[in-house]
Amino acid sequence: MMPPPLPRVRWVPAVLLAALGAGTVRTRRRLRAIPVLPMVPPAAGTVPRAAGWRLLTARGVEPDAATFLAACAHAEREGLRVLDLLPADLAAERALGLLRLVDPARYREDRLGEGRGAGYAVLVAEEVLARAGVEPGAPRPVPAELLALTRRLKEYAADATGLAIAPALSCGRPGAASRRPGPGSRRAAELRAQGLPPGALAAAQLCGLALLAGAAVRQGRWGAAAAGLYWLQPYLALGGPGSPLRPHDLARATAARPACSLAAALRTAAAAARDRGEGPDTARAAAYRADLAAGTDRFLEPRRPDCPWCGSRRLTVRVRVPDLLQAKPGRFTLERCGNCGHVFQNPRLTLEGLEFYYRDFYDGRGGAGAGTVFGRLGAAYRARAEMLRPHVEPRSWLDVGTGHGHFCNAARAVWPHTRFDGLDMGDGVREAERRGWVHTGYQGQFPEFASKLADQYEVVSMYHYLEHTRDPLAELDAAAAVLAPGGYLAIELPDPQSRMARLLGPAWLPWFQPQHQHLIPAANLHEALTDRGFTVLAEEHGPAHQGNDFFGAVALTATRLAPEPERPWGPPPTPRTRAVAGAVRVAALPFFAAAAALDALRTASARHTDGGNAYRLLARKDTR
Repeated sequence: MMPPPLPRVRWVPAVLLAALGAGTVRTRRRLRAIPVLPMVPPAAGTVPRAAGWRLLTARGVEPDAATFLAACAHAEREGLRVLDLLPADLAAERALGLLRLVDPARYREDRLGEGRGAGYAVLVAEEVLARAGVEPGAPRPVPAELLALTRRLKEYAADATGLAIAPALSCGRPGAASRRPGPGSRRAAELRAQGLPPGALAAAQLCGLALLAGAAVRQGRWGAAAAGLYWLQPYLALGGPGSPLRPHDLARATAARPACSLAAALRTAAAAARDRGEGPDTARAAAYRADLAAGTDRFLEPRRPDCPWCGSRRLTVRVRVPDLLQAKPGRFTLERCGNCGHVFQNPRLTLEGLEFYYRDFYDGRGGAGAGTVFGRLGAAYRARAEMLRPHVEPRSWLDVGTGHGHFCNAARAVWPHTRFDGLDMGDGVREAERRGWVHTGYQGQFPEFASKLADQYEVVSMYHYLEHTRDPLAELDAAAAVLAPGGYLAIELPDPQSRMARLLGPAWLPWFQPQHQHLIPAANLHEALTDRGFTVLAEEHGPAHQGNDFFGAVALTATRLAPEPERPWGPPPTPRTRAVAGAVRVAALPFFAAAAALDALRTASARHTDGGNAYRLLARKDTR
């Protein structure tokens, strides 16, 4: 007996048609927002060397003198230090991909936005190249390398990076591509260079094509209209007499789009799968094996019998979990004080343990991913900076636990005349100084700088920092010493009294084991600040909420079920472990989608009810 036919979901083609239509209009609008370089007569028959500028081009790309001069003039006029040049004959799908990622109207002002470009030519100020440590005389890169360089250079020209179309610039000789890897490997490499996961994007593209095909076959005229709009999208978005681009493959890219998209997705997925099979960095794996040979017991101190905040011995286990962040060996316990509610890691990590478990998370192997996450928190950073508006216009600000300086970079949009300095234990603070995200970077423990920096700052901030420290009370003492009389201390912390902590249990992301040492209730922090001569001026819960409760729970659970096979601190990957991890990732996709929707609802609720998973305090140091 044949199964009954699946029912038609009539709203699907309407949603697809609306999404494709909106995307096409948005792409066309963004394309029109990109300035087109005017042509100027060249000063000589070859590309001149303009003082202070370098034009970096991919292999096979030969710019003329007029393009170089026009680019220099445009950058000088607009105050840009990095300018990515789009060739007029840029391939259609490449142009569509770039315009999906970049809104030219907001690109420059987005200080934390990732650097994007076409991957063929970039005009860069020599001082930016010097700060970024880029050797201008290096061999000419392939497009993937130039895309990665553009992404890096924006970090050194945060609000001085732009895009422009160069009408006389060409993508290069057709033969140049033949000396590179195949198209699937090229596309996968270019996606990685932009910080994008090729395997996931290829899977999403295949799912989208399947959905369109199903709508076209089963949903009648509306399904056919959605598929037709997808088919014609390259010409509708990029073609026509008023378009500033003239893609060399526009006719073919439009006529054969479904077949070309399917082939590109399959090749990219295959290339991504091959690359995953290369295994971890052998040198890094050997270093971790040496660290783990003596076991993990030395990474933990003896358990203490009393609360480090109030001294009470009324302790109960709040949560006991393995490392769900990186899946490194070890098991960690958070205990709660029955007297004051303080939650702390017990036993806590030794200094050697801190180094081991932090390694390759914010820097090294995990540095790119951490940077991407922090780069997407611009709205939260600006909200933290805005909290000072009713009270002071700061001239000097020290951000403690600054990492790579993301907050300071974003906060400049709120306080452009403030001197932002940063302090952190990691090497990232030095990089923040080179980027210009902080004026001065101090590397080391905050209490060590208390006497050196005494009374020097109007504002000290500790955003998601105290929970990482071994002795939060000593950190508050240092802040009191560093602030000038009447100065302001801004703190943001996870809230251990959050309802989501009870609901999600070990899968609540802000437990963040093994990195978080202390989770401090707001009342305890109030009391500690008062004891140190501070007056609390403002307390925010809902506005400080970070919308990651459910998404984080899914991510931590997926890591617990199937850790990344290629992690260098784990056993060597096998076909079975790779297959299990891949299956768990695929199975988790609908849960991630549902979690994202729940987090959006939860964020709206937290802001409305003023109750979230974190809180902010602003306190003033008394002048007496």
